[in-house]
Amino acid sequence: RSVNIAAFGSERDVTSEDTQQQSLIWTYLRRSALISHIDSSLSAAQAGNRVFTEYQACVFGNVRLVVHDCPVWGIFDSDWYTSRSLVGGADVVVIKYSVNDKTSFQELKETYLPMIKKALNRCSAPVIISAVGARKNGVPCTCPLCTADRRTCVTTTEGVQLAKELGATYLELHTLNDFYVQKYFGGVLEYFMIQSLNQKTSEKIKKRKKLQKGHRVQPPQLEQPEKLPILKGEASHYYADLHKLLSDCQCADVVFCSEDLSKGVEAHRVILCSASHLFMLFFEVKTPADIRDSSLMRTAQSLFTVESGATCDAQSGVPPVRVVVKDAVFFFCLPDILHFIYSGAFQWERLEEDIKKKLNDPEKTEHVLEKVKCILRTPGKLNTTKDGRSHQLKRMYSTSLRLFFNTSVLADVIFKIEGGSIPAHRAVLVARCEVMAAMFNGNYLEANSVQVPVFGVSKETFLLFLEYLYTDSCCPASILQAMSLLICAEMYQVMRLQHICELYIITQLQSMPSRELATTSLSIVSLLKKAKFHNSDCLSTWLLHFIAANYLIFSQKPEFQELSDEERHFVEMHRWPSHLYLKQLADYRNYVHSQECHCAVM
Repeated sequence: RSVNIAAFGSERDVTSEDTQQQSLIWTYLRRSALISHIDSSLSAAQAGNRVFTEYQACVFGNVRLVVHDCPVWGIFDSDWYTSRSLVGGADVVVIKYSVNDKTSFQELKETYLPMIKKALNRCSAPVIISAVGARKNGVPCTCPLCTADRRTCVTTTEGVQLAKELGATYLELHTLNDFYVQKYFGGVLEYFMIQSLNQKTSEKIKKRKKLQKGHRVQPPQLEQPEKLPILKGEASHYYADLHKLLSDCQCADVVFCSEDLSKGVEAHRVILCSASHLFMLFFEVKTPADIRDSSLMRTAQSLFTVESGATCDAQSGVPPVRVVVKDAVFFFCLPDILHFIYSGAFQWERLEEDIKKKLNDPEKTEHVLEKVKCILRTPGKLNTTKDGRSHQLKRMYSTSLRLFFNTSVLADVIFKIEGGSIPAHRAVLVARCEVMAAMFNGNYLEANSVQVPVFGVSKETFLLFLEYLYTDSCCPASILQAMSLLICAEMYQVMRLQHICELYIITQLQSMPSRELATTSLSIVSLLKKAKFHNSDCLSTWLLHFIAANYLIFSQKPEFQELSDEERHFVEMHRWPSHLYLKQLADYRNYVHSQECHCAVM
């Protein structure tokens, strides 16, 4: 017997100075008298990134307990297949948040609540919502009508409303001590675990009784079809690609120089502008009227100046813009600052440590770090971050190239496709696509051309492809569009995008009801042929299993005849229902018919 628990959300207090804050799930497992033999391991769904932690233990003596604790809501964006599997296989779902992290709570309600509801529709597991922490602006509030802390903290009313929307049990845990964790949270969780075990036992008994009922000849049992192969997603290397662009110094269009012009550091305006409104002002991507923050312009003028005679035109073949850095200490630390920006502006502690080691002077270190915060500051917002921890800076300083997707701003290449034009930026293309890196940096015509023709792909599909390069995400509108994007990804050797398209096609086909599958005009065999032709081995194998698992539907379609002899043999070997079952079913029907013919009563 086993119980599965899926926990989502982070209960960590972003306002706390404590860097070793306890985890609700781990605290419960460690302190509960009912739990024993605890084992934990990090998920390998995304190499290098903590997606969820898996705990295994024993509860109630001999019941196996499996807990998946996922602190990052982004799993519903980046890996919907895994998040849906976690919720669907759970006996109890726990949603956690900190009452002092209003921003994270709003993101949960506005972005991820519809996804959670959609996942919960496929299961009947009870949900527990745990509001963790004591509100910082006074005595913890338990009154539903209180609005004193509405602006800075998550109120009880907001938590109760979220629980109503999900049909969940709402708990407030003011601190993670023995009373709140073991008796309060643990009592509710253990009640639901016991309910789940009772339900499983009841279903098992009913099934056993049904099998034992009667001594007459039973109809043949139809076995479940073979499990379809599971495709795992590939970890994102978005910021690693941008960081490699900086290291290789390819397609640089700006050079930061010291005041004596003796030293220079190369960079890319499109990357800098995507990370900073200050650079947008400085490189004239936006005007002061657009930003409406005079302090940014003052900071830019105090730090940088364009060398006289330099130009800001971004056309191919024009020398990089030379920018003089007026602050010598800042220029000395500029390589570390650029590495920080190109890596996604997430690793603040590492930047802080690198600058401390390089300068070995607390005053100069503080001076440089304040300049970096000013550069990355959002216009109109005061920087209230005192210690600059990474988890506090992620939302404030997130690098995004979406602003420059399909726009002529700073563009230095134009793709000509189907009679139309699509502007782009060589730096982004070279960083994100090895084929384009070879095309623009090798001995090819495109290396010195502003206009590049594109053949063999539609404009709509190529736009989706470029959107992925710029944003690391894509959203095909249909299975056919996903297949077209997969073909484009294979053409340009962008393997992660190819895997994303494979997962999208598989997810859409799996969710298609049998009736729709029987009447759809979509040719699965045609998808199989395309997947094989474009070296999508995982998808082609899955599609063969899918055809075999739905044999009775596909064997009646004309497209079934298009399968090769090898493919037909595979489908016949793995078909469902099997030949053996159909033979047993025919024998059973003959037996029933013979019994009816010799009925003694009639």
